Amino acid sequence: MLDLFANGFLLTINDSSASYAIICYNVRTYRSAGVVAVIGGMHQAELELKKFEAAQDSSDRQEGWRYLIDKTDLKAGTDPAEATLHRQAELEKRESKALRETDTSEFSSSHRQR
Repeated sequence: MLDLFANGFLLTINDSSASYAIICYNVRTYRSAGVVAVIGGMHQAELELKKFEAAQDSSDRQEGWRYLIDKTDLKAGTDPAEATLHRQAELEKRESKALRETDTSEFSSSHRQR
């Protein structure tokens, strides 16, 4: 495994031990249709993503539906419905934290201006 730093982020190349969620989403509406699979290893996830794309109906693609790969802490093979719920809970937790931090920093900066 080789680690690189790019733009301040740690990138891991050939990380075959990590799990990745394949997510279906709409590029036009930003709506997520949820996780369709949780796969072990980036290479396997990329292969699986290509299978989903190849099987995708052309009308779905024209409507904006695409697939993306997102690293996850879930085990490969996790039920997609369970993975979708887990991912949504994680996103809500991060959003809530970001809002709290924004509220705190706004309070701090307005307090300093007095």
